[in-house]
Amino acid sequence: MSTPEQSSGPTRPARLAGIGLLALALVAVVIGIIQLVGGDDSDPSAQPPPSSESQQPPPASSGEPSVPSSAPQSPQPPSPPSSASAPAPPSPTTSAAPPPPVTQPPAPPQTPNRSEPVRVLNNSTIHGLADRAANDIRGGGWNVVLVGNHQGRVPVTTVYYRSGTAEEPQAKELAQQFGIRAEPRFDGIKDADPGIIVIVTKEYNPKSK
Repeated sequence: MSTPEQSSGPTRPARLAGIGLLALALVAVVIGIIQLVGGDDSDPSAQPPPSSESQQPPPASSGEPSVPSSAPQSPQPPSPPSSASAPAPPSPTTSAAPPPPVTQPPAPPQTPNRSEPVRVLNNSTIHGLADRAANDIRGGGWNVVLVGNHQGRVPVTTVYYRSGTAEEPQAKELAQQFGIRAEPRFDGIKDADPGIIVIVTKEYNPKSK
């Protein structure tokens, strides 16, 4: 009786186990090579970004140095009141006296114009009446150039002038000064020499000189 022929090589299960071990070893070698190559190419300065928990926001700037909360706060002494805000002491006087008003010096009096010559004529029976009247008129600042008599008749002492000439305002001024009347020349003296003519009568009594 013949015996079964024994195989000189390994059995099938043993071969499968060997193949599996070889495959695992090959995978381990590949993984080691990958890790080795990947570790050499990586940038050693590259660091992972810090987490949001490790980042602290910068303290807000308030213009003053920050003081640790644990440091004791020293009390600030009260600042003295400013002289600008302190009320001024009451004045001993209620108000300053106002300056005296500036008064303008009075205008110098104007010298009246009495340049017209004056002739004084007596129309009365009183001797020296014309001389007395002439002295009064001279004392009033007038230029008496003649003293004489008037032939004719006038009712009252009167100052006569030529209308529209410089004699008119001056004759009226003389009449106002001595309180007598002033009138334009009448026909009997119309053509007499230029100037003011004063004819005095018996009632002559000047109010002013």
